[in-house]
Order: sequence, then structure tokens, then C-alpha cells
Amino acid sequence: MTPETMILPSEKTPELAHRIVVKVGSNVVVRPDGKVALGLLYSVVEAIAQLRRQGREVLLVTSGAVALGVERIGLASRPVELARVQACAAIGQSRLMSIYDDAFANLDVKIAQILLTEDDFRDETRYANLRATLSALIEMGVVPIINENDTISTMELERPSGMERIFSDNDKLSALVMAHVGADLLILLSDVDGLYNGNPGAEGSELISSVQKVTDQIRGFAQGGNGRGRGGMASKIEAAHVAMEAGGCAVIANGRTPGIIERICAGEAIGTLFAASANARRSA
Repeated sequence: MTPETMILPSEKTPELAHRIVVKVGSNVVVRPDGKVALGLLYSVVEAIAQLRRQGREVLLVTSGAVALGVERIGLASRPVELARVQACAAIGQSRLMSIYDDAFANLDVKIAQILLTEDDFRDETRYANLRATLSALIEMGVVPIINENDTISTMELERPSGMERIFSDNDKLSALVMAHVGADLLILLSDVDGLYNGNPGAEGSELISSVQKVTDQIRGFAQGGNGRGRGGMASKIEAAHVAMEAGGCAVIANGRTPGIIERICAGEAIGTLFAASANARRSA
């Protein structure tokens, strides 16, 4: 194991995390055949309910609205035209929240929907309101369920020249939420076991169990996109980097692995752990 992948002892570890952000990717929300993965979503909900019973605070960032919209209206694949993508997001978002609402209600957990655009982080007043709302929801014992507002967000195509992107997918969005609410742990769930030192399917590729610093070498291990969602391993690494710099830790893991959230929060060495930066500055 190279120096870039060694982890140093830290008090910021998953089993000690009190405030946790869980990000669920499209490939966890939706099965390979395009149908909703109800079993996986219910297992995520049950894990979050269990964490709350332990006295922990949880925020959920979820993808999947566009994919569920595509499935609901019977399209063969995700559309390319922006207006049609946004229409699918509008259709799928209501379906997505209905599933979460039913699942959490069965466990007597209250939820709230938060849909965000880049302007909510760029405008000082909107940003202050967002932080205040999230803090109030957490204090009230409510689980915020957060997604990018794909129905109205056009920053991907229409941002002014020279304006830097704040987030381009829910991986980075979840890291920003984690940083700005002062969370201790970011869990990024997709359909991969973690970060590998090569193509995950290639002979000889090994899972990197821990990363102490995100370097060019670490970034070079990313293997591109994941099909349905906009994020891929590269975006997950950058999200983990934001989490580390904010003073927390992050774990990239497979959301299809049974009990994955519980196992991570119990301190089991599963997935790839990105350790908190010793020189981090907390935003909250």
C-alpha cells in the first residue's frame, strides 16, 4: 500500500459520527431493468431509522428522480433534450418521495423534502435560509431528504461564461450539505464496492480500503461514469475530498450490500474510507 492510501489514526471515524449524511445513487434507487429497487430503498430507510434510535442525526441526499420518471412513462432510455430530462425529473420526484414517505411512515419517522439549485448556495440570503431550515428540521427530529431540483435547474447548460460550478451532481451536493451542516460522516452509496487501484473488473485490481489524502494518484484511479446518474467515481472522490477538508470523513461503498449503512456506522472496514483532514476547517 502506497503512502497516499495509508490512513492515520483519527477521532473522526464512522463509529463515532453523530451527524451523518447518506447519499444514495441512481443505481441504488433503480434496478438494472429500470424498475424501482424497493428492497434496497427500504433497507436504507430502516438503517436510517435505526441510526436515529441510537441518537444520531441523519440527512439523506437521494438521486433517482429522472430514472424513475423515465420508467414511469415507459421511455426506453434517458432522454437527451433538457426539457424532457426536466419533465422526467418532475414525474419521478413525486414517485420517489411517495416511496420514501410510505417507508419512513411505517417506522414512525417524519421526513421533509428539500430541492436545491446552485443559487441556493450562491445567494447569501437563500444560503442562510437553507442552513436555518436544515437546522430546524434536525432539531425537530425530521429527516431532510435532499435532491437537486432538476426540474428547474439549467446550470449544466446555461451558466454564464467563467462562472464556476458549485455542484454538478448529487455526490458534490451531498458533500456541500455535509460540510455546511457540520456533519461528521458522508456515506456515498452506489453500485461499486469502493475505490479500486484499477478497473474494478480487471484481474489484479484491488480495493483501496482507506485514503488519508486525495492526490493526483488517487484521482487517477477513477473509472468514469456509472450509466444512469451523472456522477461517477471521479465525482465521488471529489465529494470525499470536500468532506475531508470540512473536518469529517467519507466512505464510498456499495449500496446493494446487505446492511451496508449499519456496518459502516459500526466501524466495520468496508468500502473505501477517506479520513478527516488534520488541518480541516469546520463550516458549522
